[in-house]
Amino acid sequence: MKPSLSLKPKSSVILSFLLAITILCALPAWSADMPQAVRQALKRAGIPEAAVGIYVKEVSSQQPVIAVNSETALNPASVMKLVTTYAGLELLGPAYSWRTEIYALGKVEDGVLRGDLALKGYGDPHLNLENFWLLVRQIRQAGIKEITGDLLLDNSYYNVTMGDPGAFDGDRYKTYNIFPEALLVNYRTSALHLIPQEENNIVRVVADPASELLDLQNNLKLTRGNCGDWSNQLRVEVRERQSGNGRTTVILNGNYAMQCGHNTYYLSLHENQDYIHDLFKKLWRQQGGSFNGVVRNGVVPKGTAPLKVYHSPPLAQIIRGINKFSNNVAARQLYLALGDTTIPPNGHTSVSLAQSDQTIRHWLLTKRLNLPELILENGSGLSRTERISASQMGELLVAAFHSPVMPEFISSLPIAGVDGTMKSRFQGTLVAGRAHMKTGTLNEVATIAGYLLDHKNRRNVIVFFVNHAQAANARSAMDALIRWVYERA
Repeated sequence: MKPSLSLKPKSSVILSFLLAITILCALPAWSADMPQAVRQALKRAGIPEAAVGIYVKEVSSQQPVIAVNSETALNPASVMKLVTTYAGLELLGPAYSWRTEIYALGKVEDGVLRGDLALKGYGDPHLNLENFWLLVRQIRQAGIKEITGDLLLDNSYYNVTMGDPGAFDGDRYKTYNIFPEALLVNYRTSALHLIPQEENNIVRVVADPASELLDLQNNLKLTRGNCGDWSNQLRVEVRERQSGNGRTTVILNGNYAMQCGHNTYYLSLHENQDYIHDLFKKLWRQQGGSFNGVVRNGVVPKGTAPLKVYHSPPLAQIIRGINKFSNNVAARQLYLALGDTTIPPNGHTSVSLAQSDQTIRHWLLTKRLNLPELILENGSGLSRTERISASQMGELLVAAFHSPVMPEFISSLPIAGVDGTMKSRFQGTLVAGRAHMKTGTLNEVATIAGYLLDHKNRRNVIVFFVNHAQAANARSAMDALIRWVYERA
């Protein structure tokens, strides 16, 4: 019988050491810890490490460089637009365009439409002032000069419940709170241009587009101090439909510094049909047309052939506005467009949020992206319920880098120190021009995600989510992480 093996204390220590080395060598070659500079910045900001999710990975590597709370599902704010725009590029294609159909509901004789003119929308997110002018011009080029009937607006393509625009944060007139509509012109926006005029010691206010529905009371005082946060120094009061004339009154109070120069304050003041009617009348008459009808919502009769079809710019162009300037309304319209891919031939005639959710989840499965914690509400990030983890967002960005639509996707992101929401960050540093990053901000939420080309020309994916009461102070920590990734060995 062989004697039992007996280890002396010294031998036991050596064996334990060798075993520990073996285990360490078997572990993935990445650190779950965050850089010290980031940890210190979070501490100064009053943000606990448990409230953040961080994921950093080279696009060609198997393992992340950093993963901190990376599996925790957090609110991504506007960074959720990366999911929507990447899905849009792959499922719809960079050349995809939205259509708006124009119908003559009556006979056209000698340039006179004896009946109604109808516009049917399919969710064009870029039907701004210039493009709506082009649409009206197409109608004039079709040979119509006079319309004897009314303007019919068909929004039936969207099966979406319209709610209270102020429900999200109480600011019902803010343009980011506009609900998606199948026929949406210029985001129903009134732009108030503030122009200081030193020679007259006044602040001139010009509404664009000029509207018969709007009264302006300008009580702004021109000052000589520093500009500061000019928009928060304004006191804007909105009074709807004053004196029974159907007009909305906007009263501007407060100070506006000469140093601020020309700025624009955006509001959404009017109902959709009133806004389109007012703008259509103005553009139609500018182009020599005659129209005195009213506006009403309705549905174009089935089987009616369109007189003209207006097409939007391509998706590859539109997503630049969505990502670079964080356009919530356009993102929501794109999200709904994804639901169109689930409609079978001769099947449904409208799209819904549920169809879009189904489309994205099926697409993610085909990409072998397992996102069980993903919660989608509207695809824009303007949501209290949307959730995704830092690692899920990071792996989605890695997949996007290896996708055929990578050039269009990355070019839509803000460039550090150059444009969009990253224009003022990293200016004059080595990071400027080398980071394509999408930012997100909500109350108690601050996020950033995208790509960084480091000093060794390695392409890195960076995701940094903060969900905490002090999230507004997280920028220094995020910038510290980006600098660390750029400089790392």
